[in-house]
Amino acid sequence: MVQGPNTPIPPKSGGSPTPGMKKSSTGLEENIGGVIAYLLGFVSGIVLLLVEKENDTIRFHAMQSTIVFGSIFVLGMVLNLIPIIGLMVSLLLTPVSLILWILLMIKAYQGNRYHLPITGKMAEDQLRKMMD
Repeated sequence: MVQGPNTPIPPKSGGSPTPGMKKSSTGLEENIGGVIAYLLGFVSGIVLLLVEKENDTIRFHAMQSTIVFGSIFVLGMVLNLIPIIGLMVSLLLTPVSLILWILLMIKAYQGNRYHLPITGKMAEDQLRKMMD
């Protein structure tokens, strides 16, 4: 069959959402929204908390990102005020936060609602308070 300029092109296979992944109010799939929540640290977390209204998984990742990387940012600022010990701890904090950032993005992309030991529960509690 010859396709003319007005003939619709059939969709390519593989263009559908990942099975089990729900779309969000922003049009993102859960796993992509989760990765974006961590991508720019607490900044992207705050933006997604303000924009995303429906998808609880994306909102969880956004809240956890805001808490974790906001805390790391504040801790880094405080450590920079302490002359020698602050510098040494800050040098340890940087690779730890990089590894944590990569781990959380991988887990989010896999579709896991990965709870960090302390901040995961804090994120859930804050989201519950926001919904009330």
